[in-house]
Amino acid sequence: MAKETLTAEETRDMMIAVADAIIKAEPILTDADRALGDGDHGIGMERGMNAVKEKLEGQDFPNPGKVFMTMGMAMMSSMGGASGAVFGTLFRAGGKAIKGSDTLGGAECATFWREAAEGVMERGGAKPGDKTMVDALVPAAEAAEGASGGAAEILAAAAEGAESGKTASEDMIATMGRAKTLGEKSLGKPDAGAVSVSIITATMRDFAAG
Repeated sequence: MAKETLTAEETRDMMIAVADAIIKAEPILTDADRALGDGDHGIGMERGMNAVKEKLEGQDFPNPGKVFMTMGMAMMSSMGGASGAVFGTLFRAGGKAIKGSDTLGGAECATFWREAAEGVMERGGAKPGDKTMVDALVPAAEAAEGASGGAAEILAAAAEGAESGKTASEDMIATMGRAKTLGEKSLGKPDAGAVSVSIITATMRDFAAG
C-alpha cells in the first residue's frame, strides 16, 4: 500500500534499502565510472553505504531528518574525496531542511530534494549540463516540486526525473572532474554519479509504493 507519510522508523528502513541497492549495484557503478573516470565510484559508494548501514541498523531516530543527516555524515566520514563530499552533502542538506518534521510526507520529500540539489551544487560547484550527478539530481528535485500528493507520489516523481536526467547525461560532454579530459569521447555514456542518484531515487520510490 502506497505511503502518504513515513515515520522516522520507516524512513530509516527505506534508507537501509537504498544502501543495499547501491551495494548490490557496485559493479554497475564501477563500469559506468571506468568509462569516464578512474573507476572508483562504485567502490566508494559501496564503502559509504556500508557505513550508512552500520549507523542506521537497529537505531531509533527522533525524526526522518535525523535519519538523512546521520546518513550524510556516515558517507562523508567513510568515503572521502569528491563523491563523499557531494553525496554526504545531498543527505545532510536535505535532512537538515526537514529536521523539524516528525514524519516524511509529500511536502517534506519535495523540500528534501530541493535542498539536496541546492546543497550539492553549492558544495561541488557543478551545474546542470556539466555531466555530473547534478544532471540527475536537479531534474529529480524539479519533478518532486512540480508534483502533488503524499510521499509515494512525490518520490515517484523524483525517481522519474532522476532517470530522465541520467539518460540525458549521455548526450553531454563532461566539463567537470576527470571525465572533462575526454571531451567528445564522454558522449554516449551516463555519468556514474547520475546513475547512483537514479538508483537511490528508484529505491525510495519502490519502498514508499509499498
